[in-house]
Amino acid sequence: MLFDNASNAVNEIVETVTETAADASEMSIPDAAITAVFGYAVVFFGLVILMIVLYCLGAYFKKKGAKAAKDKTAPVITAEAAPAKELPLAPGSAGHVKLYDVPDKEAAMIMAIVADKMQKPLNELHFISIKEVK
Repeated sequence: MLFDNASNAVNEIVETVTETAADASEMSIPDAAITAVFGYAVVFFGLVILMIVLYCLGAYFKKKGAKAAKDKTAPVITAEAAPAKELPLAPGSAGHVKLYDVPDKEAAMIMAIVADKMQKPLNELHFISIKEVK
């Protein structure tokens, strides 16, 4: 019974398409122009809908990616993680130097040049930080 209804529906669709195709050969130029304009309008409207959907999805995933990046950069402190023990300073050193966008080799050269220009031993100078000025 189910297949009888399905085959009847398919037969009706085939007859409708056949009649429409026969009518299309007898279509006048203004009717064909109106049909073409409506066809183009439907396709254009579909493309606009697709563009809106893709724009919304892109905004959603961009926001999600920014949130994930923000979560990654946030420091995670757990109760199990013990703070790192600071190593004892080398004899004659004046402490740690914070380096901002400067490689260790360049920082060492800068400290040596400053010590030479000031005519003081390097272990008597105290550098707090070295930062590259851009």
